[in-house]
Amino acid sequence: MARFQIEAGESLYFEYDAPRDGMQTFVFVNALTGNTGTWQDHIGPALRKLGYGTLCYNFRGQADTEFADDTPLPPTLVAQDLALLMAEVAPPRPILVGLSIGGLFAAEAFQAGVAAEGLVLINTLRRPGPRIEWLGTAMVAMARAGGSRLMMEANLPMLVNPDQLVAMRPTMFPGTPYEPMSPDDGLFRLMAASVDTNWDFPWESLTLPTLVMTGLHDRVFRVEEDVTELTARIPDATSVTVADAGHLIPVERPEAFTRHLVSFATAIRG
Repeated sequence: MARFQIEAGESLYFEYDAPRDGMQTFVFVNALTGNTGTWQDHIGPALRKLGYGTLCYNFRGQADTEFADDTPLPPTLVAQDLALLMAEVAPPRPILVGLSIGGLFAAEAFQAGVAAEGLVLINTLRRPGPRIEWLGTAMVAMARAGGSRLMMEANLPMLVNPDQLVAMRPTMFPGTPYEPMSPDDGLFRLMAASVDTNWDFPWESLTLPTLVMTGLHDRVFRVEEDVTELTARIPDATSVTVADAGHLIPVERPEAFTRHLVSFATAIRG
């Protein structure tokens, strides 16, 4: 556990474990509402046991980071911060792994010059347009009205597999009033700014091996025709469809997810 100081009052929380000699480092890029815990409960320990390194961190605005009240938190800032963190830590043989919008941030960082041996996009690919803009705006509206709990309770049935719903059900709908998210909250500021995300990324510019992972139970962001078309634009892409998971594959099926990461890393290690 460490902190990367960007400037006075601005820092990122990160957790880094170096790989054994010759092994790769998985660099995990959160979803917008995520944190390092997504990767550290099962996936990180399992990878480190095999000799891989891991680096995970929280965006400015997420848990345990520092940022000023007047610091804008636009989507472009995340890729810029990732580039700064990578230069600071210099993890050997990095493979960038991004969940949801985190995959876009990872791709943008690579496009901006961050070195990487591979890229993993987890339920990332989506076509820009009114549908995506609507979804982003609706998420912000729900957060403004009822906080993260309202967002989760409203969207989880369309985002995750039925087993995950059963496991989470006891903690949902406690009967207490919803609490609006403060507009000053870092997560709310990230979400509000994310409506302006530019999803028109030049996927054909990804000149590195890329693993595209999607979950069939993601009925919010996964549009099969769009995923197929956008994957075809990536020069060196491999696709994996996880039939028993949804949007949050690392959380829903961590063992299977880890196996796919290891297979990908082994194939490109040379």
